[in-house]
Amino acid sequence: MNLRFNKYMLLALLGLNMGLQSCSKSFTDLTPQGSITDVNYWKTETDAVLAANGLYEHFSDDHMFGRGLFFYLNASDDMVTGRTDAGSAAVRNFTATGQEGRVNSMYKKFYQIIQRANTILTKVPPMEIGEETKQRVLGEAYYMRGYAYFYLAQYYGDQRAGVPIVTEENMLETRFSRPGHVNENFVQMEKDLLKAAELLPLLTTYGADDLGRANKDAAYAYLAKMNVQWARYDASKWIEVVKYCDMVTNSGSGRKLIDTDNPATDFASVFYVENNYSSEYIFSVVSNRTRGSILPGVLFENTGYGLYNGWGYFHPTLELYNSFEAGDHRKKATILEFNDPFTLFGEERRYFSSNSQTGFQFNKYMQPFRAPKDQHLNPNGDYPTSDLNIPLVRYADILLMKAEALIEQGQNGDAEINQVRNRAGLPAVQGATLADLKRERRSEFAAEYTDRHSDLVRWGDAKAAYAKAATGRQYTVKNDPTSAFTIVEVWPARSFDPSIHHVWPIPPQDLSNAGIAQNEGW
Repeated sequence: MNLRFNKYMLLALLGLNMGLQSCSKSFTDLTPQGSITDVNYWKTETDAVLAANGLYEHFSDDHMFGRGLFFYLNASDDMVTGRTDAGSAAVRNFTATGQEGRVNSMYKKFYQIIQRANTILTKVPPMEIGEETKQRVLGEAYYMRGYAYFYLAQYYGDQRAGVPIVTEENMLETRFSRPGHVNENFVQMEKDLLKAAELLPLLTTYGADDLGRANKDAAYAYLAKMNVQWARYDASKWIEVVKYCDMVTNSGSGRKLIDTDNPATDFASVFYVENNYSSEYIFSVVSNRTRGSILPGVLFENTGYGLYNGWGYFHPTLELYNSFEAGDHRKKATILEFNDPFTLFGEERRYFSSNSQTGFQFNKYMQPFRAPKDQHLNPNGDYPTSDLNIPLVRYADILLMKAEALIEQGQNGDAEINQVRNRAGLPAVQGATLADLKRERRSEFAAEYTDRHSDLVRWGDAKAAYAKAATGRQYTVKNDPTSAFTIVEVWPARSFDPSIHHVWPIPPQDLSNAGIAQNEGW
């Protein structure tokens, strides 16, 4: 199914001043087509819906969930930068300043989402429109504000300073302060997401044109994710993680794993276009052939064997490859290695790569490349979008967050872990430990926005993990799928200081604009 919002409205915000641009009817076609003013807007139900649609504009922003945030994930031990790139290398090596073009726009873009939400929360309540539409639009605004703060707090806030809290009360100010602790951000997120859960409908009540909007389960899911991060500072929050995971499970929307007792295909099928809104779906970056996330194309072979313009970033490490248990069907679904069979544009091939730094390619999002090019891919290979949605939260994360929270409280998380393992074709575990949980998250979420780097940081494992060099396979004949190889170092060991590098530097221009201080040590 394709998500399409009628008469899409992009709310373009420059700094703290609001401007409005009307755009084409497709949810993911964000091409401006004219402008209107605040004076003649905020009158009708359509105005409110179009404004809410603007909250999702970042889905097609390359510097957000196209590849921008992936440069932060790329700091993990699961992957290395696939091309020579000074900016992404500085991020991966923890020598970044925040000025790097790869990452210097995300901070402000999340605040643009927040300001769009603030504008809706100011303008929509007095509008004389249908109550059902009003509640949903307000729910979307509360949700997207909490969602934006989740990423800002995870990447830029800690016990020394949170990120500025901008709401409808202070949205017109031009200078801000940082909270003394990121806990203050969590408090704000909790309020926003609880209000969103109260106002938003279940996904199952949406028609085809509205799939992809914020929904009640998504609000509960981000409450769980937020409390996982909050538990770094307050262990009592593990109780809240269990509570909100259970609220997703018991919401009545039928969230469950795709599991037909066919491990060879079940996990792989989660990332098929036809399963964009499956039972496992909670919230994703919505995409289509002409607008949306470029991530599948970013991960595809550089120059695409001369058939399509893959970008060749982010190659799996040998360490990730070796971390999967024997018999885990997620391994082949996640990683292509030399001589693996795969289908490219209808042709059966054996994998090889002249460009991979490690001898591997991520396979997880490659289904759109199996069919003829005009079926799922943007005809413009310079902007390689597809109609595959990129998951931000899926039901497996709900299960594993709950399992982790139970284990952290000295309780048993076997039932949840074993649902995930069973789908992968693995035997059940008994008395699962935190080490079991960590391995399961790595195998389940490799190359996803659940973010292994963030997991390693919050577990206190990043320093040890990054003190080891990343390795890969160097093939003697790179265009021969059966070539012999040697193991080589592809990225040297890195120095990770947990007192500094657990957060990222805020871009200097944003510091100057808001009048706030940089994260200590950067």
